[in-house]
Amino acid sequence: MREPTIAAEPTRHRFTVDEYYRMADAGILHEDSRVELIDGEILDRSPIGPRHARGVRRLSNVIFRALDDAAVISVQNPIRIDEQNEPEPDLVLARHREDEYGDGHPTPEDILLVVEVADSSSAYDRQTKALLYARAGIADYWIADVGRDHVLMLRDPTESGYATTRILRRGEAVSPLAFPNLSLSIDEILG
Repeated sequence: MREPTIAAEPTRHRFTVDEYYRMADAGILHEDSRVELIDGEILDRSPIGPRHARGVRRLSNVIFRALDDAAVISVQNPIRIDEQNEPEPDLVLARHREDEYGDGHPTPEDILLVVEVADSSSAYDRQTKALLYARAGIADYWIADVGRDHVLMLRDPTESGYATTRILRRGEAVSPLAFPNLSLSIDEILG
């Protein structure tokens, strides 16, 4: 009697950033597709609701006014973490570069601060994105959680996540690590 055949667990195909761009060039992914490459997987991003959009606009305006030209401010644009990760954070502060990032997206070495605005994506931003950014060595990561009405500040990256987390509420302020003399009001960030 023959033993039953046990099906092997299927393996996932992980894409590289280069393959991801070739799919866009071939028309498989469209420029306006709301996707990002995380751990080699192409993930659909949540639609931008009004609270999230307002949060991004508000945060962008606060940062633009406060920093002037002290850093490159990138809103909802890709960053290149490694060969299998190219997320599109809501806001990134990056070092100035002569090419103004025309030759490639900011990498962890360029990044001074990453901020995600969370409404429906809070758990994803606190878990998946936080681990991704921590493993990349991004020293300063904030989640402006408009649903919970606070800012979560994450610092001191390790391979297993951020060692320091702090919840900042209305009436408090936060300063980017790269700009310790700049104090941003949580009320101003959240609106």
